[in-house]
Amino acid sequence: MRRTILLTGATGFVGRRLADQLQQQGEELICVSRQAQATTSANTLTRYESIPDLSAETDWTKLLSGLTHVIHCAARVHVMNETATDPLALFRQVNVDATINLARQAANAGVKQFIFISSVKVNGEHTTNDQAFTEDSKPQPEDAYGISKYEAELALLALGRETGMAITIIRPPLVYGAGVKANFLSMLNWVQKGVPLPLASIDNRRSFVYLDNLVSLILACIDHPKAEQQVFLVSDGQDLSTAQLLQCCAKVLHVQSRLWPFPPKLLLYAASLAGKKSVAERLCQSLQVDISKARLLLGWTPPFTAQQGLQATADAIKNGKSKG
Repeated sequence: MRRTILLTGATGFVGRRLADQLQQQGEELICVSRQAQATTSANTLTRYESIPDLSAETDWTKLLSGLTHVIHCAARVHVMNETATDPLALFRQVNVDATINLARQAANAGVKQFIFISSVKVNGEHTTNDQAFTEDSKPQPEDAYGISKYEAELALLALGRETGMAITIIRPPLVYGAGVKANFLSMLNWVQKGVPLPLASIDNRRSFVYLDNLVSLILACIDHPKAEQQVFLVSDGQDLSTAQLLQCCAKVLHVQSRLWPFPPKLLLYAASLAGKKSVAERLCQSLQVDISKARLLLGWTPPFTAQQGLQATADAIKNGKSKG
């Protein structure tokens, strides 16, 4: 039986690539985004719909009729410089209330599986003593985004128990790949331009996930009986220090690495004075995830190495496909 899949956030960084892969697999697909998309694709199994604002009142009835799966990528994303007076309320409106509204309507429409793209921020902001996060680690979200994602997870799992709809939750760390934006793109641009960076002394460990590795896990979860009512962490399976990451970036960009040593404690202090403490913390602290559960339960392994992912990201930058 052919699967009919509703994909939200279909024009986002993850959603766009996932839509491409689902189309290649011959799935019948409804791509939902905030703005209407031109339907120039020759793929007659794909149609595009716009939902301008996700809320607890959104009526999904017409789109959910006859569907077998929902993959929910749409979200109010993490904001670096939040200006809202009550950011948690705004995150809850989209990431919790709108998500549960969609999921409950999906269950009522007979949808078999609801896949929710969450965030490693549910686990916390950093790890210590080489103790990687696992799915059994006590959740410790610190910001409004992480809290809203955790609340959505809890509500979805409860809904799954209530209705019998299979719930699958995936928590990625930082996702990179062709089309990446924000800080990761800025970092690559610094390396490409040969900007000297005082990061050679940082000896942390961080997990990342290449876009196609994340998409691969999402696809592996579809209809997998052992993915029902489960949470999975995902990464490339290779943790890098900030210095190692920058050196790898320089290598794939074919430029000289220009790192110089500087005490991390002084770096954090200087960044705090400049109002960039959170940025420096991400550069200096560790954040590791253990993907053993996905390997053992699903038989999944990341199909691409970090080197391959970084090379694809660098190639996209050189070809003008990633712009800040």
